Amino acid sequence: RTTTFVLLGLLAAAAGAFVPSAGPSFGKSLLRMGADGEVSFGDLNGEDVRVGIIRTRWNDEHVSNLVSGAKKAMKECNVKDDNIFVTEVPGAFELPLAARFLALSGTVDAVICCGVLIKGDTLHFEYICDAVSSGIMSVGLQTSTPCIFGVLTCLDEQQVTKRSSGDNNHGEDWGKTAVEMALLRNEAMGAKAPKTKMDSLGFGTAEKVDAGKKEVSKPGFF
Repeated sequence: RTTTFVLLGLLAAAAGAFVPSAGPSFGKSLLRMGADGEVSFGDLNGEDVRVGIIRTRWNDEHVSNLVSGAKKAMKECNVKDDNIFVTEVPGAFELPLAARFLALSGTVDAVICCGVLIKGDTLHFEYICDAVSSGIMSVGLQTSTPCIFGVLTCLDEQQVTKRSSGDNNHGEDWGKTAVEMALLRNEAMGAKAPKTKMDSLGFGTAEKVDAGKKEVSKPGFF
């Protein structure tokens, strides 16, 4: 029995060694991670970049602030006003499908999915967050069009306000991320490759073809 108690004690001590401490030092390390996690951007020239913003009408005020931040950042990167498109969907759950439609249209080099989710009393928040984040990533991988996850997932409205206004408007980071990823994508695929490849699939802008001198319009998102 003594041997058994000793073994159990050793096992308990070993297991405890793998449990992270929730004390002050652990909290400080998380704060350091947050401070070091800020992203810096170099000089980005997006004069030829086309970006589509899909925004939700749910939590309209906060989302509008985020969209304004994204537009401001993109203009600082020389993105032309005519090359920034904005369209709306009801809520965050609709963002991935709308992003796929836009990506397949061949009219943009990057997509920003913009919305705000605030936790309530049920598990609805968790289900929507998981579905939306996974869906947006899938669209980017499937279409080779950068899809920026511009959805705030917060525990209360105060957290949203801190992240959607003033100098901490996350929309600005999303705007610059969209420009950087669009440039990366175009460099990897060739500056004219996106439009050419999508046209061959039946998407893009109107083209004149020799078919009784009629102009045939191909479907486009805008």
